[in-house]
Amino acid sequence: MLILRSAALFVLAAILEIGGAWLVWQGVREHRGWMWAAGGVLALGAYGFVATFQPDAHFGRVLAAYGGIFVAGSILWGVVADGYRPDRWDIAGALVCLAGMALIMWAPRNG
Repeated sequence: MLILRSAALFVLAAILEIGGAWLVWQGVREHRGWMWAAGGVLALGAYGFVATFQPDAHFGRVLAAYGGIFVAGSILWGVVADGYRPDRWDIAGALVCLAGMALIMWAPRNG
């Protein structure tokens, strides 16, 4: 159950951080307006709180593990939102990052 909760929090964090950064990008670089950018800033601010709900109490571990989710989520976001076509190296790299995330976050530990 803790792994499921942790995974859901990682997905929520990715949606908020990647989505927030994408909204800022759209607002500024794609000239969609400051309301898009403001929405992005709010999403990025909300992302900052999500990690505090992780069951693991070690900030460094949680953020290091989240890095794997961020990498894979960014590629997925690009596919869905921007029509990006990842190549086999993008996919392989994302899988390596996800494997690293799982080791960092959920490997059995003594104590």
